[in-house]
Amino acid sequence: MRTYTTLRLILGDQLNEQHSWFRQVDNQVLYVMMEIEPESAYVTHHIQKIVGIFGAMRQFNTQLKANGHAVCYYKISDQNNQQSFADNVDTLIHQYQIQHFEYQLPDEYRLDQLLRTYCNQLNITSLAVDSEHFYTQREDLTLFFKQKKATIMESFYRAMRKKHDILMEDTEPVGGIWNYDKENRKKIPRKHSIEAPYLLKHDVGSIYKDIQTANLKYIGHIVPKAFIWPLNRQEALNLLDDFLQRMLPFFGLYQDAMHQEHWSLYHSRLSFSLNIKLISPKEVIVAVEKVYRHNKVVDIAQAEGFIRQILGWREFMRGIYWREMPGYQQLNKLDAQRDLPAFFWTGNTKMNCLQKAIQQSLDYGYAHHIQRLMITGNFCLISGINPTDVDNWYLGIYMDAFEWVEITNTRGMSQFADGGIVGTKPYCASANYINKMSNYCQNCHYNKKEKTGDKACPFNALYWNFIHQHKNLLKSNPRMSMVYHIWEKFGSKEQDIILQQASKYLNNIEQL
Repeated sequence: MRTYTTLRLILGDQLNEQHSWFRQVDNQVLYVMMEIEPESAYVTHHIQKIVGIFGAMRQFNTQLKANGHAVCYYKISDQNNQQSFADNVDTLIHQYQIQHFEYQLPDEYRLDQLLRTYCNQLNITSLAVDSEHFYTQREDLTLFFKQKKATIMESFYRAMRKKHDILMEDTEPVGGIWNYDKENRKKIPRKHSIEAPYLLKHDVGSIYKDIQTANLKYIGHIVPKAFIWPLNRQEALNLLDDFLQRMLPFFGLYQDAMHQEHWSLYHSRLSFSLNIKLISPKEVIVAVEKVYRHNKVVDIAQAEGFIRQILGWREFMRGIYWREMPGYQQLNKLDAQRDLPAFFWTGNTKMNCLQKAIQQSLDYGYAHHIQRLMITGNFCLISGINPTDVDNWYLGIYMDAFEWVEITNTRGMSQFADGGIVGTKPYCASANYINKMSNYCQNCHYNKKEKTGDKACPFNALYWNFIHQHKNLLKSNPRMSMVYHIWEKFGSKEQDIILQQASKYLNNIEQL
């Protein structure tokens, strides 16, 4: 029987080919990867997300073996798969006379606790190592803000730019301005021609069949012979190259825009590849800055707008996650208790913006950040949906959703359930914003201009109802004072009519 000294666990979102573990082959090291039911079932996941992670894991396993590494791989449908990290690892330790166990630090608190607990009961030595993916360590954000009064992403982002010399000229930002967000809010012009997205076409039929055999529960749709997401590093790099050449010149301008006929617009769709570590944030940012500095087609607003999402927001959210967990997942500052409407699982709603955003999510496992924040998230916020329901939906339906990045964006920025840890104000809006940034309102059953009446857009009455309901908490917020000034100008009679309209909609939310 072959024996090994060391067993190393690789999780499904740790597919980092450039990790120091893999720099040389050690015939005393055995790697283990496993597709297990609990990791697919802690929320109901999109079928494309399950297929994508399993597919990428299997290709990573093949690549490791081709490079000479020893790997034990458990497929979801294997008879000897005990569907448990602990039980499978215990079996391998006994079978191969393992003397030492190692794992990369997980990105999720739940898995971090599971693996810590498991190692504490081992009778062999163990070690947790860094995943070597992020710019920051878990505790860096906590230390950065320790002596500061407020946790503001912009100050963290600027410090990151300086520290890593990104878009800098000596000690000053390129162009003399740190943040070009004001230039990142354009609606797609009517006659603007949008190029079709670069799509892969994998046949994932065998993986899909294994999922059926294992009876895994899932949501969403899939075409097994035309799976569009990268499953290996080279495909992720190809997607990055296409983004740099065709999409980046317009990304910053239209990153907040929405269009009912174009599901991806100028977004990179790299978040899935980044979050399972097929590519690193550093190589993406270096590539974007290189194109900006050498390609006159890409101006600073496009490059900075994209880099801010990764270097600023992504690293910031991860730092918040590790500073605030586990208590963060229980926060519900607005005491929102309403159940998530059933149409979030079907797309069957007369609200065109929600129908398009939800249907797109069911079809592709994807929606860009403004669709998530200002359509589905905005509706849940102003309707008082329980943030735990919202968390579970976002975590399950999106390809790129892992708790460390999902929960801070959803429970924090989108639902304001943390009371302002992430965002300085609730991101709530009426139909006016949706119409301003999209063409969703053109074909809607409801009238974007009306607050009351049978055809009044629900976003209008629900928005003002939300403002009224949370007056005691929000009126003192400097960023909300103008809104409350407008609300008070309506007068009590008009306010009552709007609130009655909102109550009618909330009492019949499943029929909207």
